[in-house]
Amino acid sequence: MTSLEHRQLKGITIKNIIITISSTASIVFAVMTTYFELKGDILDLKVRQDAQNRVNEIRLKVLEGQVALLQREVEQIKNIKY
Repeated sequence: MTSLEHRQLKGITIKNIIITISSTASIVFAVMTTYFELKGDILDLKVRQDAQNRVNEIRLKVLEGQVALLQREVEQIKNIKY
């Protein structure tokens, strides 16, 4: 009598089916792991980009305030000369 692994079902051995299923499971696991790592990386990049955008907006507002102040000072200097 042959072992269970060597029995054939219409030319396909149980051993080949087990290898196919385990290989498929391994591939699916690798793809899912990569997917979730990429998803996490994208989320991390979004958070960093949002923080950087907020910092840039604050810097822009500060610069706009400084420009407005300098424009007023220039106008005052012009008025003093004339």
